[in-house]
Amino acid sequence: MKELKIPLIKNGTVIDHITAGHAIKVLHILNIPQENTSIVSVAVNVKSRMGKKDIVKIENRELARKEVDKIALIAPKATINIIRNYTLTKKHRVELPNDLIGIVRCLNPTCISNNREPVESHFIVVDKETPRIKCHYCEREPDISQIELSKLF
Repeated sequence: MKELKIPLIKNGTVIDHITAGHAIKVLHILNIPQENTSIVSVAVNVKSRMGKKDIVKIENRELARKEVDKIALIAPKATINIIRNYTLTKKHRVELPNDLIGIVRCLNPTCISNNREPVESHFIVVDKETPRIKCHYCEREPDISQIELSKLF
């Protein structure tokens, strides 16, 4: 049986333990392929000790804090691995902050954050494990699975 091996990257980021089937959402969050000229490798439904997972490798790119926060919403068990000169230099699990500001649009069309007021969206993280969030202004609690990626800034 032939195996396809994904090559090591010299510098960049490996996002591991993404919820199975969510790698495409991660690519969308990172605006790939539009803003990327580096090699990107994606593995979907990879067998692991805890079931199945997805993996995304991005050469020559480290993630911004807001990007990591968005990934934490859709893949709360993901890990971010920073690679420098072919060596793992930093590894951490994603973790939602207590507040998400300017990351998710409120689904309530009458919320002040959706009107023409100069107010940035603000969500309070109610539960980091599941994850659950609640709008700071109108207190609507959207189902994370129903948040469209277009609702992420």
